[in-house]
Amino acid sequence: MFLFVVMLGLCFFGKESSQSFLGRPQLTGPSEAEVKKYTGFSCELQVYPKNETILLQLYKEGNRDKLLAEYSLLSGRKLDEGEVSNFPLVVQLSYEGYLECVASAQNNSNIEPTVSNKHHLKVIEPVKDAKVNVSSGPREFFEGRTLNLHCELSAGNHVSYKWLLNDRPVAVSPAHHFRDNHLRIYRPTSADSGSYMCVATNSFNQTVYTSNSSKVVITVKDVVSTPDISFTVLKEDSHNYSAVVTCQSTRGTPPVTFSLYNLEDLVANVTVEERSAVFKIPVVLNRHLGWLQCQADNGDWVAKIPVGGPVTISSDIHLGENYAVIALEFHCQAAKGTHPQYQWFLNKTLLHDRGSFYYVSHDPPRQSVLMLSVGRDSNGTYHCEVSDNFDNTTAISSKRHYVDKEELNRIPDFVVAIVFGCFTLLILVVSACCWIGVLIRRREYGERSLADQEMRRMVAVYENDLDLLEYNEDADVARTARDGEFDQVSDVSVDECSQYGEEEEVKEP
Repeated sequence: MFLFVVMLGLCFFGKESSQSFLGRPQLTGPSEAEVKKYTGFSCELQVYPKNETILLQLYKEGNRDKLLAEYSLLSGRKLDEGEVSNFPLVVQLSYEGYLECVASAQNNSNIEPTVSNKHHLKVIEPVKDAKVNVSSGPREFFEGRTLNLHCELSAGNHVSYKWLLNDRPVAVSPAHHFRDNHLRIYRPTSADSGSYMCVATNSFNQTVYTSNSSKVVITVKDVVSTPDISFTVLKEDSHNYSAVVTCQSTRGTPPVTFSLYNLEDLVANVTVEERSAVFKIPVVLNRHLGWLQCQADNGDWVAKIPVGGPVTISSDIHLGENYAVIALEFHCQAAKGTHPQYQWFLNKTLLHDRGSFYYVSHDPPRQSVLMLSVGRDSNGTYHCEVSDNFDNTTAISSKRHYVDKEELNRIPDFVVAIVFGCFTLLILVVSACCWIGVLIRRREYGERSLADQEMRRMVAVYENDLDLLEYNEDADVARTARDGEFDQVSDVSVDECSQYGEEEEVKEP
């Protein structure tokens, strides 16, 4: 009977437990979906109490405030293979991320809700309306100024970008940097002039979406180089001669204005669509007519200041755990120059824009930055060289800087000296304080000893005085007593003598 009751209780307890427990739902659905299109997700629940209404809700992970979809399993339904709910959705961009299905008893708060596995959804928005934005400024400029182009879209995500120059892909080089929708060209020259276009692409399933921007014409002008001067003498007739002076630059974008000076006096000038000009001036034989000089200007002459020294390097350090140096930044600057060209070297080896342990960032004309990750590969001697990008025949070098990981993380000698000096000074100060304290205590002890001796001396004198006083008092008392006895003895003796005399007188008859 007892065993029957126990088994009945266990059966009843198992039945109640199965009815008040929710299994973990399983969420399934597509991993990719196109925005503004219909798609569906399924949430399957195998274990749940049949006498309860179960609510299945679809959320984005971490955001229970926004319900995406829901479905109710009504009480009394009997499905042996689990209940599957379908969540039809019109996909939005905000749905991208991890989704989860939450199962809960709709009218019973004693049943703990359960959460499904996470399901990632990638939302694709087709690209649309690509446009090139020249964020660096004018579309026509002289060389040396960084060119920044952005490919902007009115719609689209998960996009890959391609840049075209004159309908041909832009070649990858140390001067051309691609990052997402951004194209940056350092120190562009006339070879970078032309029509730029960006092509934006993304895809969904087997469908590829493409958007081509309109073409943007970029004109990079070469700064005219310093002209060379030459001349020949031409005989006009038997009495007249002329000097044919040629001014010629090796590079520069036309039109170019050539000016011929005699010292500081302008002789003539002309604007041509070439890189050379010819001047004819009359001359007289055997007479010095002055010093001739050519100048060339194609619109950027005033701003063209050659690079001048000194070239300096400053550094910044970056600290990691335990204050160890993990990275360095070198900043290279020239004292003057409007079109500088920077180059970094490690042990006489030219460093390009990016390597395994370094990254070069040019910001002309102000500076160039070399960022290093400190390690075994970065050990060595660094320096930078600066030259004019319109004339790189002459370069100015900075001082050399040696980098070593062990040296960077070694405590400098002067720091050790300062710490040791401070520690020594502290010891001296503490020692001096201790000695001063000892001397003060000795002095106080001596003074106290003298006071004690003086006190003992005064006490001894005082006791002697008391003894003497007592002695005198005792002597006085003794003297007084002795005097009294003497008087008594004298009186007695006199009486006795008188009596003895009387007795003698009686005996004589």
